[in-house]
Amino acid sequence: MSLLSLKNMKTSIGQYHVLHDVSFDVPEGGVFCLLGRNGAGKSTTLRSIMGLWSPSPGSVTFRGEDLTGLHTADISRRGIAFVPEDMGIFGGLTVEENMILATANGTFDRTRLKWIYGLFPAIEKFWDKPAGALSGGQKQMLSVARAIIEPRQLILIDEPTKGLAPSIVDNMAEAFREISDKTTILLVEQNFEFARSLGRDMAVIEDGRVAHTGSMADFVADKDLQDRLLSLSA
Repeated sequence: MSLLSLKNMKTSIGQYHVLHDVSFDVPEGGVFCLLGRNGAGKSTTLRSIMGLWSPSPGSVTFRGEDLTGLHTADISRRGIAFVPEDMGIFGGLTVEENMILATANGTFDRTRLKWIYGLFPAIEKFWDKPAGALSGGQKQMLSVARAIIEPRQLILIDEPTKGLAPSIVDNMAEAFREISDKTTILLVEQNFEFARSLGRDMAVIEDGRVAHTGSMADFVADKDLQDRLLSLSA
């Protein structure tokens, strides 16, 4: 059974119909990549899953439970975390305070925190510093670290490499590989090289509709399909 299943999901924002009958299944384990050109509807899909936009009609099913209509907080309590494109950190709070806000009861599992330090050494280094003083890459690390401070079954991550230096992107890829051994990742990403290095399965959204689903290996091997759906040669 799929971990997450979207069936005929439609989402409208005001008068604009953004998603049209979006359907795909995310299997448990590894990284599932959601690809597409700018404005295709990728971020709206993640926000709809989290209940930040209300899809209607259609359904979002997680471990067999229909999440449609639930509040975002209730969806999060099911074991789903969301890392938005804007990272959503609190710049006036310290790194520690940002992390505390992501915990269930204000305390840390020290073993898990040590694991996060290993993934993102900057979290430990700047623990008592204001999050607003971090670099862009460090803020992205903090945003991901908050999402995994509690055990999760699924993490939705939106454009994590946007604007980051290549060395930071490489570090992020290594961290995601390790995280995906414990937690399924649904990744929205414009950097195709980053996505192809991590993804096991994938879907492409085009103009608010799913244009292709399949394995990442098959998609990487089909240059014509990549060109048609993502215009990679351009």
